[in-house]
Amino acid sequence: MASNADIVRQVFEAFSRRDVPALLAVCDPEIVFHPPTGRLAGRDEPYRGHEGLRTYLADVARVWQELRSEPDEYIELDDRVVCTGRVYAWGVGRVIDAPAGWVWRLRDGLVVEGRVYETRRGAYEAAGLAWPPPRP
Repeated sequence: MASNADIVRQVFEAFSRRDVPALLAVCDPEIVFHPPTGRLAGRDEPYRGHEGLRTYLADVARVWQELRSEPDEYIELDDRVVCTGRVYAWGVGRVIDAPAGWVWRLRDGLVVEGRVYETRRGAYEAAGLAWPPPRP
């Protein structure tokens, strides 16, 4: 069985390819997803369920000419995975090259919730981790 971090890696890989079937295969049918793109697309509510993920991908295509999420750290905490890395995006009147964080919650091998943070610190603090992280 894949680790939770491996499942989250599959989420990022499927998103990078805009591979809807692969994305839905690792997400619970009742997933709740909270990305900043929702605000830019005029949404006040998170994306819910598989249909919500399809809507999210359509919103990404509408709001951004390009959007890449590049996590470089995966921390497993029981049923959650905290990721940090960078987001690169550009669209009409917007360019982003910034640190980012994600917190994913999983159950029975599927992602049930995802939240994107505009800073690494935000993701750490949301997961109850110390900031700054201890140095090795």
